[in-house]
Amino acid sequence: MLSQISTLALVVASAAEEHGEPAVNPWLIGGGVLALLLLLLIGLVAFGGGREHS
Repeated sequence: MLSQISTLALVVASAAEEHGEPAVNPWLIGGGVLALLLLLLIGLVAFGGGREHS
């Protein structure tokens, strides 16, 4: 059990030390998330826009 934990720790440490280009552009991920959130906001406003306040 201890050897598995130490092996996992070595794998995580070696992965953290690698400095290379990311596989996916972070700006692409951020833009996609922003677009999704804006679409959800537009849907929320469209759904609740015509309701009367009680």
